[in-house]
Amino acid sequence: MGEIMVDNFNLEEFFSGDIDSFNYSSNLPPILLDAAPCHPENLEINRYAVVIIYVLVTLLSLLGNSLVMLVILYNRSTCSVTDVYLLNLAIADLFFALTLPVWAASKVKGWTFGPAMCKIFSFLKEVTFYSSVLLLACISMDRYLAIVHATSTLIQKRHLVKFVCIAMWVLSVFVSLPVLILRNTVKANSLTLVCYEDIGNNTTKWRVVLRFLPQTFGFLLPLLVMVFCYGFTLRMLFKARMGRKHRAMWVIFVVVLVFLLCWLPYNLVLFADTLMRTKQIQETCERRNDIDRALNATEILGFLHSCLNPIIYAFIGQKFRYGLLKIMATHGLVSKEFLAKEGRPSFVGSSSGNTSTTL
Repeated sequence: MGEIMVDNFNLEEFFSGDIDSFNYSSNLPPILLDAAPCHPENLEINRYAVVIIYVLVTLLSLLGNSLVMLVILYNRSTCSVTDVYLLNLAIADLFFALTLPVWAASKVKGWTFGPAMCKIFSFLKEVTFYSSVLLLACISMDRYLAIVHATSTLIQKRHLVKFVCIAMWVLSVFVSLPVLILRNTVKANSLTLVCYEDIGNNTTKWRVVLRFLPQTFGFLLPLLVMVFCYGFTLRMLFKARMGRKHRAMWVIFVVVLVFLLCWLPYNLVLFADTLMRTKQIQETCERRNDIDRALNATEILGFLHSCLNPIIYAFIGQKFRYGLLKIMATHGLVSKEFLAKEGRPSFVGSSSGNTSTTL
């Protein structure tokens, strides 16, 4: 199929009447001049399936992250450095999930909430995404310093870790500013509005440039930090045969592994889409539709991440389960005999105190 270079076409033609295509469609015109029409392949049933998944993820995230926050705050007098990070992580995941119903509704009827809400929800989604991954990188650095370099004096001070968390939130706000400035309601067709970057005729070009921020600060750099820190930390634990002593360390490791499994596929597909947009690989209708479908599927997998951390804590984190049962026993939801049977988990102190009072 021949590749046609068209420099100027209006946004209505670009969207070709389909409200789902605005997320990913490249600057290939909707109808190739030397071939059959190239229309995005989006089935109505798939659109509503995505809405259902978004709503379920939101409910699970609200429940799970609220419980994590409850357990940490209930035991705040004894919370560790890692707990402070996990509290902020739960807050970020919770607010990220709160934006999903809005995006779900926009997939069905387009954007009906106005320009101001377009900016606000886009900005909130970006800030909470960045803060979540940056906090995971901070946790890996904290464990690396505590175990490999035994810098307990510095990282045990909880007031210092609060400043680190604030710095991560401020950085997240800063890298999210382009979305706040550039997002607006744009006509996808004569009847439908979408929430999209609006940079005039250069929208497609700048949207590729703007991908540098989420793929660098939101994935690549934090991933490199995590791989470096956990690689050396696990190497030392195996070398010293301290795996059982640092059992809670494995919970954090699983949290990072789940992050990788959730977001790596999306970033790989996004990279392929960027190559196609920049003409590094040939763009065809078939390839364009394949990448669009892959982006939709892997984005859902990434969104699922916001509700998975509490599930990890519940199934692997002995301390979290005990903390939750303790709260339930206090309010008469479970018997104290059951709580005693569950038993208070024992922890051997690491170089920074308990690896986590929650995990």
